[in-house]
Amino acid sequence: MRFLDRVKRTALALRENRKGAAATEFALVAAPLMATLLGCFDLGYQAYLRSVVQGALNDVARTASLEAPELNCTGTTVVAQVECAIKRRSDIVARKATYEVRIRNYFDFVGVGRSEKLVTDYNNNGRYDPGDCFIDLNENGAFDANAGREGVGSGDDVVFYEVTVRMPRLFPIHQFINTSPNYAIRGETAIRNQPYTRQRVPPTVCV
Repeated sequence: MRFLDRVKRTALALRENRKGAAATEFALVAAPLMATLLGCFDLGYQAYLRSVVQGALNDVARTASLEAPELNCTGTTVVAQVECAIKRRSDIVARKATYEVRIRNYFDFVGVGRSEKLVTDYNNNGRYDPGDCFIDLNENGAFDANAGREGVGSGDDVVFYEVTVRMPRLFPIHQFINTSPNYAIRGETAIRNQPYTRQRVPPTVCV
């Protein structure tokens, strides 16, 4: 009986002993807590990186709209200097990043990302057919769904800049949720070049 009494007393003591309970409870919430904190840090860093990339793009685009822009960067062409300047300013916060920069110029803001404008639609179907007449905005002799031309263009042209920055995530949030291990930050802006020359008048073509 003494042995059974001793076992009962031991069992009661263990049941009432609360030592280590906090550690056990923390272990249950540690993973969700860490995932939440890393997610908040990750979103904050993404927002910061996006603002830096967009700010760099806006500044460089304004400078590049001049006739002889001084971008203080290497490159034999204005396009190459623009790409270099965007990278240099964004690299302050972008770690091991790769850049994809695309620059296209248009006749006006209305035409950004749009097709060339039909002048004569002979069958009135609302789209280009062989023989219809259109304003050849990029002057290549063919109707294009996107009227833009590569490069920064000339005076009074509207230049559309697109930048995509890819880099490894700063925080390993992808180990907790189903997401990419890399950021893909995108920035874009459109700006009209200064009128340092007379803007070309695009021809009307019927082909």
